[in-house]
Amino acid sequence: MAEETTIIPIAGGKGGVGKTFVTANLAVALAQQGHRTIAVDLDLGNSNLHSLLGVENRYPGIGDYLNGTVKCVPAELVIETDVPGLGFVPGDGRMPFMANIKYTQKQALRKFVQALRARYVLLDLSAGTAFNTLDLFLEANSGIVVTTPERPAIMSTLVFLKSLVLRAIDQSLRRDTSMTEKLKQLHKQGVKDQVFSVARFRSQLMETNPEAAAEIESICRRLRPRFLYNMMDELNDTEIFARIDQTLEELLAIEGDHLGVVPYDSMVRKWLKQPGIFKIEAPDSPIAQSIDRITRRIIRYWHMPLPGSAEALRERITEYASTLFPERSNEKGPDL
Repeated sequence: MAEETTIIPIAGGKGGVGKTFVTANLAVALAQQGHRTIAVDLDLGNSNLHSLLGVENRYPGIGDYLNGTVKCVPAELVIETDVPGLGFVPGDGRMPFMANIKYTQKQALRKFVQALRARYVLLDLSAGTAFNTLDLFLEANSGIVVTTPERPAIMSTLVFLKSLVLRAIDQSLRRDTSMTEKLKQLHKQGVKDQVFSVARFRSQLMETNPEAAAEIESICRRLRPRFLYNMMDELNDTEIFARIDQTLEELLAIEGDHLGVVPYDSMVRKWLKQPGIFKIEAPDSPIAQSIDRITRRIIRYWHMPLPGSAEALRERITEYASTLFPERSNEKGPDL
């Protein structure tokens, strides 16, 4: 029997949070755990995942496939990296303007992703809330949202999640002509309007369109983002876990899980100035150890909810705060 493929989209509301770095190292860690993994660079218009996987930018990829300059089946675009069991599909390579793919290209891209065969397929998506990014994230019910603890990054993360929920609702209900005007309201939320709430929107539909209200409830139950906090460097940062859960519940009527944290380490910036794969070059670093722990959590728990994960993660970090944050030490960290 063929092994089930798990697609894991990885996105971020804001650029610069380390989304591609996280994608590369999670892909390496999954392969090191013995699972066939394919990392796909879908940060079209800004593809650079190859540089973090030790691959030269000289292979055809998504850009060539969508523009028809190469004709092949998806598997033929997979490049084998120096990490056993890890394949890689390049992004736009040297192809310009790929950030603006057409609807037909997006549909072809979705079929491309679905055709890939591996235990795990990781999608490194563009940062922000472009429809292409949201739609690719919605290819799976769960995906990883990478953020840093800084307020601008957290705010961008919440904007991303709001856009994701609204996009899912719009896609599901747009064929219902009775919903046309209601859906238009979702695209016209001004700063003077009441703060949008999915629960309020759903309750307004209960009497006039109970089927649509039930569909929205189903969408909200199905969506379950997983949060990964990068470059965390102090205990107070853990306070955001509960605040995010509260915002998701009150405004978006969804739940999320908190996968883990990757501590700040100045050696990353130094490493990025030279070629190589971080997880391979620095296997004993606190970051690599954190990536390994998050990877084990993905393998064990990806297909199930993690209720109470915010408090459990906060308590675990609190227990080991002295070794994690004060001096940004290189000692072995806790099982986050």
